[in-house]
Amino acid sequence: MLELLDLDKQLSKPDYSARMEKLQESLRRLQYAAQQAQIPLILCLEGWNGCGRGEIIKKLAEKLDPRLCRFRRGAAPTPLEQRYHFLWRYQIALPDDGELTVFDHSWYGRVLVERCDRMVKKKIWRQAYQQINEFERWLSSDGQVLVKFWLHISKAEQRRRFRAYKRDPLLRVKLTKEYRRQHGQYGRWLKAVEEMLQKTSTAHAPWTIIEAHDLRWARVRVFETLIKSVEEALERRRAHPQAVSRSAAALDAFLAATRTAKPDARPAPKSPAKRAKKAASMPAEKSAARKRTRRRASPQRPAPSPAGAAPSRSQNPPEVPPVEVTSV
Repeated sequence: MLELLDLDKQLSKPDYSARMEKLQESLRRLQYAAQQAQIPLILCLEGWNGCGRGEIIKKLAEKLDPRLCRFRRGAAPTPLEQRYHFLWRYQIALPDDGELTVFDHSWYGRVLVERCDRMVKKKIWRQAYQQINEFERWLSSDGQVLVKFWLHISKAEQRRRFRAYKRDPLLRVKLTKEYRRQHGQYGRWLKAVEEMLQKTSTAHAPWTIIEAHDLRWARVRVFETLIKSVEEALERRRAHPQAVSRSAAALDAFLAATRTAKPDARPAPKSPAKRAKKAASMPAEKSAARKRTRRRASPQRPAPSPAGAAPSRSQNPPEVPPVEVTSV
């Protein structure tokens, strides 16, 4: 699959400058349109080390409203995250309605890094394909827009970029042992990448493969694909306005449940005026009978003693004189 790509595609600098400025402005306008329509956007950036993911993220962050987008860097799971399913830490980082989340390396680390570095057993990473497809199906059914990119470069191009990193004092820090190990295992990684693309490219979450030998071409392709996906999501929302967002659906469900809830079976207490009106309209015999019934049901209280009278035995028991003890 990947060997059939034309990696020689290029874009001139003047053409790139003119197109990129327009694409950034279009994406910024669509960001506010997605906010009004309450459409959550998810962008997954996967690719080889040195393929230019950081440059794409830099271009995205230049014009987008930072209040409506978040960038999540791929990292090893923490001890807390290791106690849960591997998709849990990505699920809690999903965007709210009308926002954008960019994953620099995403949940595909289970079938790439953990597989190639033999961090998990074969049975576990094989099960991850179905789990990832079900997870992405749930995202699509939930109304979220998921856009996935694989930025592809050859082994020779990766070697050339690593040498450029080594010569640049600002980029030298990026050339880690992990980068060198992955470059030495390029064939093993290539096999894992092709299997991942075949088994996880579905109708609701297709992969977009970007020829990333030319960085200007790769940036423009990512922006154009992302803009097209957002525009299609907005068209679907206009065509089906009843497909409201998750927040609106949750609010409608709450209001519907509140309206259809059964009233309390206990009657509301009557006001003193209503009780007096009912007592006045009631016959004297019936009112007296009710009073006697309430008097029997209420606990008996002792009658107050008249002024100057000695207290009764039940109210004030007599004092017991102290007993004197004499020694013999």
